[in-house]
Amino acid sequence: MTTRNRGREASDDRLFGELPMQEKLKAAAKDMLYLLSRGYAEKSSVQLVGNRYRLNARQQRALHGMSCSKQQIAIRNKNGVMPKMLKGQTIAIDGFNLLIILESALSGAYIFKGLDGYYRDVSGVHGTYKRVQKTEEALLIIGNTLDKLGVSKVHWYFDAPVSNSGRLKTTLRELAEQYHFSWKIDLVNNPDKELASSTHIVVSSDAWILDRAQKNTNLAAYLIDHHIQQANIVCAE
Repeated sequence: MTTRNRGREASDDRLFGELPMQEKLKAAAKDMLYLLSRGYAEKSSVQLVGNRYRLNARQQRALHGMSCSKQQIAIRNKNGVMPKMLKGQTIAIDGFNLLIILESALSGAYIFKGLDGYYRDVSGVHGTYKRVQKTEEALLIIGNTLDKLGVSKVHWYFDAPVSNSGRLKTTLRELAEQYHFSWKIDLVNNPDKELASSTHIVVSSDAWILDRAQKNTNLAAYLIDHHIQQANIVCAE
């Protein structure tokens, strides 16, 4: 059975939708920038700042996604490729990362724009992927946009251990055949490692991957900004 939406909980309007709370998250992200730029550990920094601003676990998860150090921002900017410069290129996509962000945005969930400009969500897979009503729409937005940008080849990577990843691969393969998308879809045990070492331009908002990939492109932000005008976006600054 297809789940109705992705990533939105009944309390999210209170946790993220009100202006005072968004300003509190911005202030918290600023504190995180200070701490992380000076070498403090992420986990302890989130707990420290989260407690200071009285953020619950879900808000702290959002804060974690919005935060990074000045050094990380510099690395990601240096290695970043603008989506409009992707013509003729091969890209490697962190499959669940990109798809779930798009599904969440299309489902009306809150999306968080980090200090590095990358968009993140608070959904996650948790060992099992469940298709939602917006899954096919998200995939078509991705495929059609990449075609318009002139991307030569697209290599999707999905976590093989995640339940239902095989079914998702079948869905992508069928869409690729129907719409003539130049897609290669692989299920691997450790997509993060594959992406971090890829010689192609990587699509992900995962911090660990972004800090290691040779080249990256902020495709999720481009797709949301151009195709999901009613997205609920909370910005770190």
